[in-house]
This record gives sequence, structure tokens and C-alpha cells, in this order.
Amino acid sequence: MRTVVDLTRCQGYAQCVFLAPQVFELHGEEGLLYATAVPEDQVERVRQAAAACPVQAILLGEEVSTGAR
Repeated sequence: MRTVVDLTRCQGYAQCVFLAPQVFELHGEEGLLYATAVPEDQVERVRQAAAACPVQAILLGEEVSTGAR
């Protein structure tokens, strides 16, 4: 699975970091770093993180190719 975060929408709530810390990481107070290729053992955690994002900034799978710019 691939993931992209729309950093213009991301507000730094860090729900993704709490739910999938092996994929998402806060850098400083507001900078988000993330792995674009999600390891198989982290797929469910990343799905939960995407669902928990208050601004729906995380795109997964097929959404990545159609929704990302």
C-alpha cells in the first residue's frame, strides 16, 4: 500500500503518529514525516490513522494516484 499526506491540509493533530508511529513521525512541532510505502504489518494501523485524521489529509492505495497532486 502507498500513502500520501496532503501537507497543505494537515494541521498537526498527530492522530496518525499515535496510531501508526512506525509510518508517521512528527519533526519539530508541526512537520510531519511519513513513509510513502507502507510495510505489510502496518497497513491496518495506517488505515486507522487515515480514518482518525480530523482533516482527512491521508490518502491511501488507489486514492494516491487519483487524489494526490
